[in-house]
Amino acid sequence: MLRKALMSGIAAKVIQEARKPQNQAKIKEFIAKIGEQNKKQGGGRGYGRGPVR
Repeated sequence: MLRKALMSGIAAKVIQEARKPQNQAKIKEFIAKIGEQNKKQGGGRGYGRGPVR
């Protein structure tokens, strides 16, 4: 029960911080950087999933 209360408090704080404009810019930069890394690594090709139907 204490763990759930702690986790919900942390989640509320994260959401509150994510609403701030300066943090939104940082989040967008981070997401763009991750997207570039995935493109370089060839992520999303789907190897090992079997035939596409």
